[in-house]
Amino acid sequence: MTQRCNWATSEALAHYHDTEWGVPSQDDRHLFEMLVLEGAQAGLSWSTILNKREGYRQAFAQFDVDAVARFTPKQIETLVANPAIVRNRAKIESVVVNARAVQQIRAEHGSLASFVWSFVDHSPIQNDWESYGHAPASTDVSDALSKALKRYGCKFVGTTICYAFMQAVGMVNDHQRHCACRALCAALGKKMRPKKAR
Repeated sequence: MTQRCNWATSEALAHYHDTEWGVPSQDDRHLFEMLVLEGAQAGLSWSTILNKREGYRQAFAQFDVDAVARFTPKQIETLVANPAIVRNRAKIESVVVNARAVQQIRAEHGSLASFVWSFVDHSPIQNDWESYGHAPASTDVSDALSKALKRYGCKFVGTTICYAFMQAVGMVNDHQRHCACRALCAALGKKMRPKKAR
């Protein structure tokens, strides 16, 4: 693939861009993973987080929400010393807090996917940027998602983090106009239809 968004500047970033970024995801485990990783990125580069992704998967029970929600203070202490992840206590503690919040979200909304996708009416927002640099850092939708997650007690879910999350999981298609992935993600988005009330 020759045409890519201009941020995919390394082999690891290019692989992530080509295979995952912007692809609509409704898998709760993946959504929780991306919420954790986007929060971990705050103040750091995405390359740093991608390089530690496997470390995060091992440290946080493959992003099993229920397992992470049961983590104890002793487990958190162990994670703070784990070089395979970002050793920031506040960020590590937030993963456990957020897992418990996601449990509540699932209890009330059926799934994390149903909850987050409701902010875009269960259909990806399709943008048309000449360059990825034109994409915003946040929007009214990411503002609303951020506020809603915070109401459930989530941490590291500011509007900029939420917008990056929306881009990552395909809630918004921000592949730039001449990127080969843009049409593919758009086609996948068209297959999604708002869920009818039963």
